[in-house]
Amino acid sequence: MYSSNVKAIDWHEQAHKALLKGNYFEAIKLYETAIEDEPEQKYYYWNLGLLLLLDGKEEEAQTTWLFAMTDGTDVEVEEWTADLLGVLDTEAKRQEQLQDHTVAWAIRQHIREISPTNLINLLYLIQLSIKLENYNSDEIISYGAIELLESDIKVDIDSETLMETLRQVLNYNPLDSYSLKLAKACISHVKNNKTFIKILLQTAFRVSVLMYQPNVSAKFAELGLELEPDNTDVLIELATVYQNAGETDRGIEVAKKNYSLSDNLPDKIYANYMILRGLIYGAHGNSQQVNLFLERQKSLLTSLFELQPMDLTQATTMRLFSTPFFFPYVRDDPETNKYLNQQVAQICQKNILRYGRSKLERLREQYPHIQNINPVTKTLKIGYLSHCLKTHSVGWLARWLFHYRNRDKFEVYAYLINSKGRNDILQNWYVEQVDQAHQFSPGSHEIIDRIYEDKLDILVDLDSITLDVSCEIMSIKHAPVQITWLGWDASELPSIDYFIADPYVLPENAQDYYSETIWRLPQTYIAVDGFEVGISTVRRDILDIPSDAVIYLSAQTGYKHNSSTAYIQMQILKEVPNSYFLIKDLVTNSESVQAYFAEIAAEIGVNPDRLRHMPMVPTSQIHRANLAIADVVLDTYPYNGATTTMETLWMCIPMVTRVGQQFAARNSYTMMMNAGITEGIAWSDEEYVEWGIRLGKDEKLRQEISWKLRKSRQTAPLWNAKQFTREMEKAYEQMWQRYIKGGS
Repeated sequence: MYSSNVKAIDWHEQAHKALLKGNYFEAIKLYETAIEDEPEQKYYYWNLGLLLLLDGKEEEAQTTWLFAMTDGTDVEVEEWTADLLGVLDTEAKRQEQLQDHTVAWAIRQHIREISPTNLINLLYLIQLSIKLENYNSDEIISYGAIELLESDIKVDIDSETLMETLRQVLNYNPLDSYSLKLAKACISHVKNNKTFIKILLQTAFRVSVLMYQPNVSAKFAELGLELEPDNTDVLIELATVYQNAGETDRGIEVAKKNYSLSDNLPDKIYANYMILRGLIYGAHGNSQQVNLFLERQKSLLTSLFELQPMDLTQATTMRLFSTPFFFPYVRDDPETNKYLNQQVAQICQKNILRYGRSKLERLREQYPHIQNINPVTKTLKIGYLSHCLKTHSVGWLARWLFHYRNRDKFEVYAYLINSKGRNDILQNWYVEQVDQAHQFSPGSHEIIDRIYEDKLDILVDLDSITLDVSCEIMSIKHAPVQITWLGWDASELPSIDYFIADPYVLPENAQDYYSETIWRLPQTYIAVDGFEVGISTVRRDILDIPSDAVIYLSAQTGYKHNSSTAYIQMQILKEVPNSYFLIKDLVTNSESVQAYFAEIAAEIGVNPDRLRHMPMVPTSQIHRANLAIADVVLDTYPYNGATTTMETLWMCIPMVTRVGQQFAARNSYTMMMNAGITEGIAWSDEEYVEWGIRLGKDEKLRQEISWKLRKSRQTAPLWNAKQFTREMEKAYEQMWQRYIKGGS
């Protein structure tokens, strides 16, 4: 066309230079002159209209384009329209490169008016709306993009643009119903299954972890199976979210399918772990099956220890960390349980050192502070690593250490995993309390970089093996001193120096089977000043419980329930006339919990009508208020309560706990001792039953214990968070001095 005309090139080049400078007036005048000189050159009209549009003269732009097309045949108009769309598309892309998304969006709206079924343009419009933060489902409906994807009409689709649009939509608002509809509509146009499934799994993870919507998460994961029914990554995610949503049977079924498809030992170990997770979380009383799969897990892990694999991928390594997780929930055998943890941790650490070598070398070269500490008295830099510094048990308990910290002696840094994008009031509080808070999105690769940049002296892990990301990070020495505290038992990673305990929570010989040095604080490993309490939402009359009845309460999660403890709890109920058992279970699917306890009650000879189930409530404050309905709380074993125990004691309610040998079986013991209460501490099943019966029948004893607990709020170590903070900080200083002297 004009390319063969030297004069035309001159007009266009001059106008284009003016455009690039933002001098629309000059460019408009140049094209108007060019049209006067060569009115047959349609290309001038398309560019003149574009410049009028950029100059804010929208009606004049449309008139210019329409005028240029009035004398054309149908074929010519179609050709000219394609040329005009090309001009507009080129400028829209240029404006987007300039980060002027508003102008790019306006241009693409005109493209849409001219060619409403141009799907690629609609996809770009959606992306621009997201960048401008004005995207909503009404927009995608009006565009008709989903209908175009679902229709039989042949549309021009760029797969990469489609996948990028889907990724942005799901990042922006995955809970909108049209986000899921868009994902479904993409299936028939997917050219790269791996990319599509990766987007789906990332979305499923975010929706489950950040938004606590496992049911919605499952819908995204299920779409992956439509393309690849045997994709083990999809099956793993589905098993997890089904179980989180209370659909334990479906979760177990998917986990079993994953086990059958796994073709190597590490994958089989994780698949079996997921089967165990479902059984323990939802099946409760099916101890025979639990023991069967627990034995299989032990056998599989033993084979792994013999194999000592050194070629594991990052994903496989990360999954392995949690695979011994459920042994303490079933067996109070700390020597065996810790051995399994230690062996898994060592294999994982070796593989992390292999696949992470280049990044570690780069960081250590860039930040050599760990190797070159100046051993002078200084402000210590303490970092806390966790995904639980939010509305979570760890978040409620750890806050006093941050509240009372000595700001002159300690700089505090928080590394909040999987937290970016979460609106959580307690998480926001933590961000305000520390000297520097780093919030990370799920899958972030920046955590270690931030830790090195901050040049920490001590790094404290609050997650242990409850989070694979924390395990991977703590597997390497990123700070001179590394500690595990509060979130779970010790992780047994060789790179961890200390595990924080107290005189009671671990037996005297525990160091014999712990790889970390056990650092026992003088009184308690955790203390709080108290808990916020809301307004109760339960009453005896609502639950159809007589006013003179004795109410026993179990307030633990599904993982901690087991048939052995349930049997002795029902024995107590049988021996105490006019008593009821109230179960507060955090599992969404409460029907399985009810059936489980009802079956055991009937077997013992207790009328299941004496069982009641306390409904779930939206806040921890209401949960604590509702605890007050209980006369006696019955703890679980071999995995005791922790936060629930502290809340029970704060509410001044007598409780019965069974003490064991492992950390998980001694939490309630140390908390009761540090609250000044020995009544209700049992060292055998027989003592547990005796205490349960005695507390149920002796109202005066219950009143005395309640009064002692009320008075203990002013005197007991468990309720003196300021003193506890000073003891923790003293421990930090002593650990640091030991490191300086070469003893760590």
